[in-house]
Amino acid sequence: MRTGFRKSQKGAVAIEFALVFIIFFAVFYGLVSYSLPFVMMQSFNEATAEAVRRSVAVDPTTPNYSTVVVNTANAALTQRLQWLPTALNLVIGVDTSAVYDAATGTLTVTVNYPVSKLNQVMPFLVLPGIGTVPNLPSHLTAASSLQF
Repeated sequence: MRTGFRKSQKGAVAIEFALVFIIFFAVFYGLVSYSLPFVMMQSFNEATAEAVRRSVAVDPTTPNYSTVVVNTANAALTQRLQWLPTALNLVIGVDTSAVYDAATGTLTVTVNYPVSKLNQVMPFLVLPGIGTVPNLPSHLTAASSLQF
């Protein structure tokens, strides 16, 4: 009687493993796929804030003040975002901008990264009932501004 019981349980471990593996893989993929955009957003926020901070150090009596402030902000952005791999295709000056409005005395530094560029680096899965993983907005955007 015991040998018949063992034969009927022969494939149970494989079925249990398959079910647990699917859940484990879904959690692992979600963790990995959301971590890169999260790190990028934190880096964008830090880079824009640092660009504004460095621009504050520019003396307002400097000739061509607005140009110097914008160049200082762009240099800070370039330095802070140089750790990003070239495969992410972040283009300083295209995906980023530093604009000084002389009328209001406001410097605004933005990073506007299209998520479609991430598709070249990591795959987006479309799961039935859940949708696209990771589910991200069309652009990862960070901005910092300061009125002088």
